[in-house]
Amino acid sequence: MTKKIKGLSVAFFAILGMVQAQETDQAMRMDSTSNTKKVKLDGIAAVVGDYVILESDIDKTLIDLQNQGASTEDVTRCNLLGKLMEDRLYAHQAVQDSLLVSDDMVNAQSDRQIQQLTQQIGSVEKMLSYYKKPDMESFREELFEINKLRMLSEKMQGKIVEEIQVTPEEVRQFFYKIPEEERPVFGAELEIAQIVKQPEAPEEEKQKVINQLKEIRQDVLENDASFNVKAILYSQDPGSKSKGGFYSMTKETPFVKEFKDVAFSLREGEISQPFETSFGYHIIYIEKVRGQELDLRHILMIPEIPQSAIDKATQELDTIRQQILDGKYTFAEAALNFSDEKETKFDGGLLRNPVNFDSRFELTKMDPTLYNQVRNLKDGEISRPIREDDQRGGPPKFKIMKISNRYDEHEADFAKDYMKIQELALREKQFKAIKEWMDEHIEDTYIHVDTESRVCDFANNWVKE
Repeated sequence: MTKKIKGLSVAFFAILGMVQAQETDQAMRMDSTSNTKKVKLDGIAAVVGDYVILESDIDKTLIDLQNQGASTEDVTRCNLLGKLMEDRLYAHQAVQDSLLVSDDMVNAQSDRQIQQLTQQIGSVEKMLSYYKKPDMESFREELFEINKLRMLSEKMQGKIVEEIQVTPEEVRQFFYKIPEEERPVFGAELEIAQIVKQPEAPEEEKQKVINQLKEIRQDVLENDASFNVKAILYSQDPGSKSKGGFYSMTKETPFVKEFKDVAFSLREGEISQPFETSFGYHIIYIEKVRGQELDLRHILMIPEIPQSAIDKATQELDTIRQQILDGKYTFAEAALNFSDEKETKFDGGLLRNPVNFDSRFELTKMDPTLYNQVRNLKDGEISRPIREDDQRGGPPKFKIMKISNRYDEHEADFAKDYMKIQELALREKQFKAIKEWMDEHIEDTYIHVDTESRVCDFANNWVKE
């Protein structure tokens, strides 16, 4: 009984291998008749489903790691090839399962990378020279293929683990099966609380922005003006302005609820009326609907906040701070009564770690902005008002902060460190699920490994022995 093979046909790769062998043989015979130096042609290191991995792909991966500052001392070609094959298997199966990513999403990611690289290196010309590319078109094409493969791979990995959870009993079993001498040690941690004041723009400023957005909407609908161009000219969203306001999103994309509610209420080709979120006022244009995925463009405009409103916010925080120091309120009581931040005010102003929603922040892993805000605070001390600008384009906010608790470096404790232990248990369960998925799909997918690489001690059974 013949085994079903996914991907390109075996015959195709057999022919490809023969052609490659003939070319290599011809090149070597040419070398033997001339006294030129022998040059090894770029060969096929492996094939996974529809994807071919060249020897040069391994070289490029190593160079990329070095350029990123990663240590490559213990990295072998076998390690790199194994990782490249994993990525190709994820991407290949994503296509088989119709987990597609749009070209617009890939291009948007490429645009962001090109913008960042240009800023880092200094100019487009220097960037192309650094990456040894003759022109922007060839650079963009290669970046597109890299990003599309990576995004497909990530989408497939996300699907494999999306429904995996751990029960409290599984967490307990995970922890107590670790020998005491091997239990993890957690670094020094902080609990941080804050009271926030958000300066308000006056009503006339809000109405001015709403009217401007209505005019833009009308110009697009009645005069066929370009929404893309309008976004580039007028949007105050730094994440999408340069891309004409473009985002691709699903209901799982981490946008604020108000934005998603409006986006998913529109039909393809529709433009919303102006609406408000915590970032300001928006209009949305739905460019394309693909099932549960939307391609949209939006324009964000932020009402101007006068200096008088900023001064009022800082004065209020100074007053609140003094009332806490005088014993009129505890910090938690003041947060409940006066903070404008709904996410923290009902929890005594306590911040939650976005990684696991625990109240503790490990010092060595803290966001640099947050660390700089609290690094000089002593226990019990309350900071003076601090301005925090929103990197995503929203209005600034002002806050006072306090370190509620400090935890020294310590060996894991099941009760005190439950959230972290739960995270470790979940990772182990996800790893096992991915390993099982990998074993199953390696068996069902066409895979060829070059003779020279068959001696590698791969973590997965790529050679199918």
